[in-house]
Amino acid sequence: MVDKTLIECINGGGRVLLSGVEKVQLDGNPEGKTITIYQQDIVPCALDLLTDLVKYKTVTLFAKGQAIPTAVAVANIVTENMMKGNSKIVDIVVDSEEESNRPLVSLIRITVTKTN
Repeated sequence: MVDKTLIECINGGGRVLLSGVEKVQLDGNPEGKTITIYQQDIVPCALDLLTDLVKYKTVTLFAKGQAIPTAVAVANIVTENMMKGNSKIVDIVVDSEEESNRPLVSLIRITVTKTN
């Protein structure tokens, strides 16, 4: 989890300082952008996704455990309200992982793309 006020994001050789207020972790991905969602407010996450869809054609939301409903809500808000007809969910992957001496934790990856 990212608790810093500013996050340094290295993407495509450039460095950008991003606000960490919403505790969103951004990872570089050659095919688009990956946003790791933690338990947080839905609207700021949806605005982050909307902003990244302007810059990148494809954005993947990643969440695990208790943050999965937030990721699903964010994807639905953006594709059904904010960018209705201009974006779509192209892939959903549900999986689980087991950490040492802990129960299984569910994971989800939701890939959203611009259609225009």
